Amino acid sequence: MRIAVASGKGGTGKTFVATNLAALLADMGETVTLADCDVEEPNSRLFIKPEMIESHPITIEVPVIDNDKCTGCRLCSSHCEFHALITVKDKTYVFEDMCHACGFCMRICPEGAIGKRDKVIGTFFKGQFGRGLFMEAEMKVGTELATPVIRHLKDRFPESGTLILDSPPGTSCPVVETIQGCDYVVLVTEPTPFGINDLKLAVEMCRTLGLKFGVVENRAMEGNATVRNFCRQENVRLLASIPLEREIAECYSRGNLLIRELPAYRYRFVTLLDAVKEESGQ
Repeated sequence: MRIAVASGKGGTGKTFVATNLAALLADMGETVTLADCDVEEPNSRLFIKPEMIESHPITIEVPVIDNDKCTGCRLCSSHCEFHALITVKDKTYVFEDMCHACGFCMRICPEGAIGKRDKVIGTFFKGQFGRGLFMEAEMKVGTELATPVIRHLKDRFPESGTLILDSPPGTSCPVVETIQGCDYVVLVTEPTPFGINDLKLAVEMCRTLGLKFGVVENRAMEGNATVRNFCRQENVRLLASIPLEREIAECYSRGNLLIRELPAYRYRFVTLLDAVKEESGQ
């Protein structure tokens, strides 16, 4: 079963929910993998504290021009959707930072003047936490291609057990790449105007992709029914509610897991897990 934990905006508690849910499954003796797909700012490891056992660079193939063979026909530069190639005075140049490694230019060059080389765009990490497996990918500083980094991570997911994906924030391409193929999406929000506004976008994204989803309200405030009313209006299940309490914030700020440091809140994640299983039909 693949469960993505996502949010319409950053700072709602997405990583907080994902890490506690993964730790709960590990404590229950289930086979679980936590994958941090927020490749621009991965931070799940701060809470899970895995023992790292593997790492390797993530690369893409970028074009290399042999200008001794290039005739300046401009076929490659005129067909590049990302404007990563330019031909000037019968010579072609590559803007690697704009290249999406589609390989089209290499295939259409009539002179065979375009080769390739590997460019490092990130790093893959794998570790263990108790009975659980941890996976993470991090973009190299200065690169802008989050999607191929996430795809590299997803290609290495185990085929068995429960998979928890800590998604990037928002509703852009990296999020879509992360949640595609998941059995269920947990949307984490907060009872603020910005939280509700971005939750609407996340709900629309899940519906467009045809994915099953539900909502977790984090930092719930007594007397504030904003999230509950939204879920009722949109016919979306409110899976769980986590209160705005100082002791929870202090636990999180120390980089600790709520279900272990404050076991009185453990049942909320048990309830969340049961609701997800029920909603997804697993």
